[in-house]
Amino acid sequence: MLTDDRLEEVNILLCEDDESLGMLLREYLEAKGYNTTLCQDGEEGFDTFLQGNFNLCILDVMMPRMDGFTLAGKIRELNYEMPFMFLTAKNLKDDVREGFELGADDYITKPFSMEEVVFRIEAILRRVRGKKNKDVAVRQIGKFTFDTQKQILSMGDNQEKLTTKEAELLTLLSNRQNELLQRDYALKTIWIDDNYFNARSMDVYITKLRKHLRDDPNVEIINVHGKGYKLVITEDGQTSAANG
Repeated sequence: MLTDDRLEEVNILLCEDDESLGMLLREYLEAKGYNTTLCQDGEEGFDTFLQGNFNLCILDVMMPRMDGFTLAGKIRELNYEMPFMFLTAKNLKDDVREGFELGADDYITKPFSMEEVVFRIEAILRRVRGKKNKDVAVRQIGKFTFDTQKQILSMGDNQEKLTTKEAELLTLLSNRQNELLQRDYALKTIWIDDNYFNARSMDVYITKLRKHLRDDPNVEIINVHGKGYKLVITEDGQTSAANG
């Protein structure tokens, strides 16, 4: 049963090549209320990540076909906000440093107690929730003001009420001003599934957002062929959190 700290459903991707340890840890986490998907090598883990909707990744460092560090790097290319922790039999300072340089939220050395893993998971999830709760709802996009909660895009006296999908997509784009928003990440985050029809639907919403933003020539959504989109702010335009 979930505790008060874990009221929402949590999906965990667990990558561990030791079959016995992996199954034992998965069973323990599921008994604690976490939906846990187990993979036994890095390539399987990456393919599973692309197909799922996860809140946390737990990665063994030494795995066949793709090690945990490489897997973490590939995951971060798709979703730089995804929290993850490493499991390792090593206790070398270089490994620990490399893990944290990749943005790891925690690092636990084998052997470990199952309870300790759960305590660390809960600490990570509390930090992630705390960060999200502090996100500023009102953002400046060039000459536009965007209220992410009310889903209203305004410039001067003109206001437009965005649809939920439009608002979610513009929020992701504004989170990554002048940076790439990966198509796969946007589809997984908003549409859950990155199939052909959802991909075409996202293209339609991108076109709608371009129309909403066309009154400011400093704001542009550009295609990055085969990869995704960028919200580009030029000259005096800027995308930032605004005091609300």
